[in-house]
Amino acid sequence: MPPKQRKIAIMGFRSVGCLMVAFTVKYAGKSSLAIQFVNGEFVDYYDPTIENTFTKNVKIQGQDYLISIVDTRGQEEHSMFPIAYAMDIHGYCFVYSIDNKKSFEVVKVIYEKLIDTTGPVTIPIILVGNKLDLQQERLITYEQGKELAQQMKAQFVEVSAKKNSSVTDLFHTLILCIENADKRNDKPHKNNSTCTVS
Repeated sequence: MPPKQRKIAIMGFRSVGCLMVAFTVKYAGKSSLAIQFVNGEFVDYYDPTIENTFTKNVKIQGQDYLISIVDTRGQEEHSMFPIAYAMDIHGYCFVYSIDNKKSFEVVKVIYEKLIDTTGPVTIPIILVGNKLDLQQERLITYEQGKELAQQMKAQFVEVSAKKNSSVTDLFHTLILCIENADKRNDKPHKNNSTCTVS
């Protein structure tokens, strides 16, 4: 039997202007998460201006999946939400960096733009606080991330792409949320609520 195909859009902040001003760039690390999950390696720098798609075959709870991760161009507050990211997507992964308040604020804006584009979101979302390895530089608390996830009706996890901490778990959780949503959609009288995975 062929694997189930699932497409995930991974979205987050891009801070292009920082390069000229401070000679340091604070990215959310969404590309690093995708590369770590697919290739098992940490990439410290990745061109934030391009879109890329990564694929990986995985087995989750006995089911084979071909996961396509659309690593979107980084978003800014004032950029338009690309309509292509609202079509044929099975799940969203919104990524911010725990050491970057701007990335956290931009994730909120991206979510609002998604709602403006599609209406109420029924597709599973996981909110990801990345760079857990930078605890000493943390600016966004776990509680703030959890609260935002509740507002989005999303799952929430903190990870470290650099240390490969909980990266696989986040994608597996999102796939299970997608499967649960598909089952709910097959039952017309079921209430669409936040995905829970035990």
